[in-house]
Amino acid sequence: MQVDAPVVAAGFTALRMTLVVLDDDPTGTQSVANLPVLTRWTSDDIRWALDQRPAAFYVLTNTRSLDPDRAVSRVRAVVRQVIEVARERGVDVRFVSRGDSTLRGHFPLETDAIVDEIRAAGEPAPDATLLIPAFPEAGRITVDSIHYARTDQGLVPVGDSEFARDRTFGFSASDLRDYVEEKTHGAVSARSVHAVTLRTLRTGVQRTVDELRATASGIVAVDAAEENDLLVLAAALNVVEGEGTRYLYRVGPPLVRARVGQQIQPPIDAADGRAWRRRFPDVTTAHGLVVVGSHVGVSSRQLRAVREMPTPPSFVELDVTALTATSEPDRALSIVSDLAADVVRALRSGAVVLHTSRALLSGPTPEGSLEIARTVSAALVHIVRAVLAQVTPSYVLAKGGITSSDIATEGLDITRATIVGPLLPGMVSLWRAESGLVEGMPYVVFPGNVGGDESLRSVIDMLEAATAPPVIAEASDIERRADERVRQ
Repeated sequence: MQVDAPVVAAGFTALRMTLVVLDDDPTGTQSVANLPVLTRWTSDDIRWALDQRPAAFYVLTNTRSLDPDRAVSRVRAVVRQVIEVARERGVDVRFVSRGDSTLRGHFPLETDAIVDEIRAAGEPAPDATLLIPAFPEAGRITVDSIHYARTDQGLVPVGDSEFARDRTFGFSASDLRDYVEEKTHGAVSARSVHAVTLRTLRTGVQRTVDELRATASGIVAVDAAEENDLLVLAAALNVVEGEGTRYLYRVGPPLVRARVGQQIQPPIDAADGRAWRRRFPDVTTAHGLVVVGSHVGVSSRQLRAVREMPTPPSFVELDVTALTATSEPDRALSIVSDLAADVVRALRSGAVVLHTSRALLSGPTPEGSLEIARTVSAALVHIVRAVLAQVTPSYVLAKGGITSSDIATEGLDITRATIVGPLLPGMVSLWRAESGLVEGMPYVVFPGNVGGDESLRSVIDMLEAATAPPVIAEASDIERRADERVRQ
């Protein structure tokens, strides 16, 4: 059964609610378009987002880079502030916890914190939590509750992938029901987790409605292998939520798109210079700055492909070992200051890739690994701010979750932005900064763990073409074309 996105959108609009997406890093915006995103959650920022009357808006919490206590504290603060402003504006808000489609992140800490804060505010608590990590465009699908990730060897159960070996958020289960039991340390048993499978979804909306009605409590693991599976679910949710059931969502990127009934957006044609300039009229022609912090295998392969471009960008490397080995603040400052000067010089003649060294350093504990990641990210932020004090690139692209969050918030001071749409199908998000040091400028959020080996190269090609000066025909060419028209 095929379900059209506009039908879902009409049903969602009739519910008169707004989804507030707490995104644990900025890469969750890659599947949607024309929605607000906040990197701060002051009352004024939330009012700005709500006053646009969006079906959904994103709040970038960056909790994947935080230790558990700080992550919970931040989530609670965001929910508290959103509820306060939503009451003031008379808006019915529902919360989405956007996590990684490869199951990394603070689960169930974040969903528990959201529920606790909703209850503390005296609002109706969710009846159930829907766990929907699927991200078909990136090769993450769920079938019979088994979650898979596409790798070089094809689809593998996610518990067997490199993502499951993450030093901070590692796990072993591939069955979402077992994953819940593992992550709750047995507090929620696998047998108590309900499952909505493809067999139900592909029978149709009414069968899915019946299944949701029968499982309207606890945690519900939902299959999805393609967009229509998510649209069937969204259409069923319009019915069940219209009857009063309240859900909390823990999801991968595309669920929000399907839930509000957005159609899959075609990639933005950056080669259309006029369209690009309409979106970014204040951007002067120059070259771009690409910042790569991600260490996963695909990011390293993508960097190699960029080096092999016919006219490659300049490469500036942050030596992570040297940075983290020094305990002297002056030495660390000297390292990043020298790199900033290198970037400025190189930007005057072409695009620049600022990247971390490829050796992955881990701490003795998950918290220690996070601390190393924060140290490296802080250095990248310092370099970007030093660069912007001297030259303004035509765009900034950040690759990796922590990297893209910290560059946006700390490097560029972006507090409000508009999600323009994808640069690659459902995977790379283009923002227009609505505040900060680069207001009106394109900011590209490129997740570390998506795309093929050539993806970063193709995006850089597109962006450089979009921001290059328009070609002006020589006078002789203009005269020749005029003569040809006269003769015709």
